[in-house]
Amino acid sequence: MTQKKIRIILASLAFFCFCSAPVFAQKSRQQLEKEKKENVDKMGEIRAILKQTSSQKKVSLGQLRALNQQINTLNRKIELLNDDLSLMGNELEELDAANKTLNKELEKLKVEYASMIYAASKRNTSLTQLSFLFAAPTFNQFAIRYKYLQQYSKARQKQIGQMKNVQGMLVAKQKNITTKKKDQQSALTTRVSETENLQKLKTVQNTVVKQLSGKESELRRELVEVKRANDRLESNIVRLIEREIRERREREKRERDVRERIERDRIAKEKEQRERERAEKKVEPAVAEKKDEPEPKAEPKREPEPTTGGMTEEEFTLASSFAASKAHLPWPVRTGFISGHFGVHKHPTLERATVENMGVNIQTNAGEAVRSVYDGVVMDVTNISGMNSIVAVQHGDFYTIYAKLRTVSVREGQKIKARDAIGTVTTDKDGVSEMQFQIWKDTNKLNPEKWLTPR
Repeated sequence: MTQKKIRIILASLAFFCFCSAPVFAQKSRQQLEKEKKENVDKMGEIRAILKQTSSQKKVSLGQLRALNQQINTLNRKIELLNDDLSLMGNELEELDAANKTLNKELEKLKVEYASMIYAASKRNTSLTQLSFLFAAPTFNQFAIRYKYLQQYSKARQKQIGQMKNVQGMLVAKQKNITTKKKDQQSALTTRVSETENLQKLKTVQNTVVKQLSGKESELRRELVEVKRANDRLESNIVRLIEREIRERREREKRERDVRERIERDRIAKEKEQRERERAEKKVEPAVAEKKDEPEPKAEPKREPEPTTGGMTEEEFTLASSFAASKAHLPWPVRTGFISGHFGVHKHPTLERATVENMGVNIQTNAGEAVRSVYDGVVMDVTNISGMNSIVAVQHGDFYTIYAKLRTVSVREGQKIKARDAIGTVTTDKDGVSEMQFQIWKDTNKLNPEKWLTPR
């Protein structure tokens, strides 16, 4: 085997052993580890929230929602463990394949080296290196033979080094296989344990559902109260937004009137200037039009100015920036989960009952700070029965609503930045700490889950 061929084989082996895993697999491993960490963090948050709701003597819908969320995250953890086991299986196959390839190439190198040693021993028995050198008929032949012996010695040393490199690769690869098998066994044990935990949680969930089913009349009363509170909140929001729209329209009309008056004054001045020029020439207007003055050119059509819907330039820029932030807005609380989705949904325990939500409910920890999701101006601070304190923030023609606040730390007309604290979440009689978050575009309700950064 030539030295060039050996170098090519070793380079290929190094590339295969350390970089052979497909790019897709490498990215999958990184993505999987990221998702596992996010899932663990989420489980920790929900566990803390569930602990607060479970500390109350009686069961509640908040406790059921936290249990449902914990079951979902545990299911997700088991799915990720299955993905991890599948990925580790692929990685072990790749490591085994690399290990076998390395063993084959090491055997080839050993055979080549043994052949080289055997050939050298045969030469040494019949002719020593010195005899070989001094048997040269000319000095040039002597130099050529000397150079040959040097290259032969270097080749042997290099081949020894190459075999050591391959052996080192083999040791590293075998260690990786051992570690990967231990990780695989650990993941299997964890999956079994988490599956048992999932069954326990489902048992608790069934118990809570049964207890809540026995409180049907109480839950129906609460449902009616929630609907009334939502209606009052919606009425208040619509009133605020319609008032703002009227003010914008009036402002837009005033600005349009000003522009039209300026345009009329400009036309009148131009006409007055032309009449003054004709008077200075002391020529009859009719004759002058025929002899001296060209046909009046039609005034170029003016493009209509872009409308901002009555918003100021600052408000228009803010609204455009808000719209561009869809799916990237920060959450109004640092920890928590969506406990009530946007739109109309079935009640979790009552048959033939539905719940309508104008935004999303976010269940979180007691006393959690509520933050603005974007720069804006506090439009209104009020209190509505069943919704506690409410803060409305304007972002041009977009509005964000933060309801069910225990305390408020902003005032009407105040300019605020994204992530500025605006209050703290309230905790109800059942120990459930939950806020409601809404987004409006003028009088149209939007789904906040499509605007918030995914969790």
